[in-house]
Amino acid sequence: MTIRMRDYLLLYINGKEHRLQGAEVFSPLSTWLRYEQQAIGTKVVCEEGDCGACTVLIGKVNNGEIAYRPLNSCIQYLYQLDCAHVVTIEGLRIDGNLNPVQLSMVEHHGAQCGYCTPGFIVAMCALFDCQKTATEQEIKDALTGNLCRCTGYEPIIKAGQNVAVDRVIKLNDIYPPAEMLKAFRTHEQNPVQIRADGKICAVPVDVKGAVEFKASHPGTVIVSGGTDVCVNCNKKGFDPDIVMSLSNVVGLENLKIANDVLIVGGKVTLLALEEYTRDLVPQLYEMMWLFGSPQIRNAGTLAGNIANASPIADTLPFLFVMEAQVELTGSQGARRVNINNFYKGYKQTDLAQDELITGIFIPIPQPDESLRLFKVSKRKNLDISTFTAAVRIKKSPGGKIDSARLAYGGVAPVVLRLPRTEAFLLGKDFNLEVFQEAGRLAREEITPISDVRGSADFRFQLAENIMSKFFYEVSSERELACR
Repeated sequence: MTIRMRDYLLLYINGKEHRLQGAEVFSPLSTWLRYEQQAIGTKVVCEEGDCGACTVLIGKVNNGEIAYRPLNSCIQYLYQLDCAHVVTIEGLRIDGNLNPVQLSMVEHHGAQCGYCTPGFIVAMCALFDCQKTATEQEIKDALTGNLCRCTGYEPIIKAGQNVAVDRVIKLNDIYPPAEMLKAFRTHEQNPVQIRADGKICAVPVDVKGAVEFKASHPGTVIVSGGTDVCVNCNKKGFDPDIVMSLSNVVGLENLKIANDVLIVGGKVTLLALEEYTRDLVPQLYEMMWLFGSPQIRNAGTLAGNIANASPIADTLPFLFVMEAQVELTGSQGARRVNINNFYKGYKQTDLAQDELITGIFIPIPQPDESLRLFKVSKRKNLDISTFTAAVRIKKSPGGKIDSARLAYGGVAPVVLRLPRTEAFLLGKDFNLEVFQEAGRLAREEITPISDVRGSADFRFQLAENIMSKFFYEVSSERELACR
């Protein structure tokens, strides 16, 4: 097999092939669609993946087929989309006619001002492309990431409930995948490097190539899901000179269990992790569902959440109390670091210049352990956390606390373990008074600040109250189990 470097991206838009070169590859997909393709049905409002008006369907090869998922095109840059098929609102028509979802939106008055309507339709088409029927709750869940400013949710939900499902045609029937699959197989074996206006974009095809590029290009910004990096590009003027997309790197899709350890590859999306842990780690499954919209969870990765190094990253407290190991791969090979030792300060990690996160190894909670994950935010869904926490407790048969691991987020420059509070809990009786005192101790181990999401006093109170909440939740669960 001959591997050669490409200087262009290959992608299909509504079934038509496009080869992109030069400066345009550094553009958001939404901007390129509207200004270069005149696909103006894709709307842009927030430019941070928060409203869903720009939702498109992106198809990539999965097990020999093209699988589609809804994503926010405003925070998907073109260099992330090599060997992908993008379907916009214009591409959902069937033989020039409205499809059943579009027809139902018309018949049930699902559009008011109409600006958000294309995003709702695309997200709903994604739902019905995966399943034939949908309950009201499933429709609401699928549309979590789509905002209607005219408060027209009732007719939109009604439209979803009345889609003529027997007339729905699958995307792989509208766009037969044979030609695209052949083109993608040919191209995805060859890495990409594009230089334009002093900037470099790289799309390697394996970990070795990614490490070599990062080692030889200091300052490389790695982009996988782009749910944070691309927001900063849109909103804060962040404009990296060197970017490397991991979209085509093979070997980072692992999601499996070995010896009671959950192994999560560096490219595993939050939605894939959520679905995998539904029964395995229910608390993590629930937290993933609160993490963000389907569009965000379809793009974001666990490795990206770790690498972002935010003190309010939703997954970190869980990883801290589970003593997860982060696999870092560089020029000298792979090494593992306990995540409790990975952060050196605010936005500072133990990641070397040539390294990238290739895997996360998470011990699975045992049946005799009680685990709770908490997130406090102004909105229930699709919001940045004010405070996060993870509490993992193991009791002896006699009712004493054998082990205790606590981690809080949003209370310091980094996520914190609480060693003094953990030590206090060891050997204590499992009762309310003990957890109330633990809460008071927890206040003394944190240094929160006031910001737009909450005051320092609010976070101090949360740090204390969350311990009592843990006790009440676990006690109630055990009472129910005994009945």
